[in-house]
Amino acid sequence: MEPGPVILVTTQHRGIPNVMTNGFNMMVRHAPPLIGCTIGPWDHSYTALRETGECVISIPGSELAGAVVDIGNCSGQDVDKFHEFGLTPLAAQEVQAPLIAECFANIECRVADTALVGRYDLFILEAVRAWTDPSQPHPRMLHHRGDGTFTLDGETIDLKDRMTKWQYLL
Repeated sequence: MEPGPVILVTTQHRGIPNVMTNGFNMMVRHAPPLIGCTIGPWDHSYTALRETGECVISIPGSELAGAVVDIGNCSGQDVDKFHEFGLTPLAAQEVQAPLIAECFANIECRVADTALVGRYDLFILEAVRAWTDPSQPHPRMLHHRGDGTFTLDGETIDLKDRMTKWQYLL
């Protein structure tokens, strides 16, 4: 069972940006927009997120699959991942953590709740601003299958006209 797409989470701690790969995330609710993300003390980004209370969730397309896996195989404590993997940091508007130019979407977040961090390493993040790259209109997200294999988003079907209860989301 896979909770959400593989994402990249950026932080900035003491002026140094970092990026980590994350495969354990989920939408929590619409309003305010909340995202659950598991980041544990074994992750270099954990300290930055605890101390700054902010991050960016960057959503890579399938063309970044190799880099996404490689980013997850090293620590920002030892490697400047932006430089090592050819990622372009862009200034965010609401948080200090950088956006990633190569990703088709970036969501600036602030930590909304840490009640589950001590027990489950689960941060509840509030999305405060979102960005999409119009030059990538049909991205395919990666989904980790748990054994080093991934699936990609496939065909999209449009059922907006049936979303009668949730029209405000359209």
